[in-house]
Amino acid sequence: MLFLIALAAAALVGVLLWKLLARQPSDPANRSTSARPTAAPDDDPEFLRQLGEKLRREGEDPPRRR
Repeated sequence: MLFLIALAAAALVGVLLWKLLARQPSDPANRSTSARPTAAPDDDPEFLRQLGEKLRREGEDPPRRR
């Protein structure tokens, strides 16, 4: 019976140490200031429209999807 109590206590200490050491630093300077990811140019409908017009003016066909 004493063995089971010691095993449970060791498991509890192990879990507490793991949580304590694995915790992320709460320093606000380390946090990302941008909540929204930066969009790539090919996600912008205006950019795609201008690109299509430019390619038509130059007489090139836009690349086709496979």
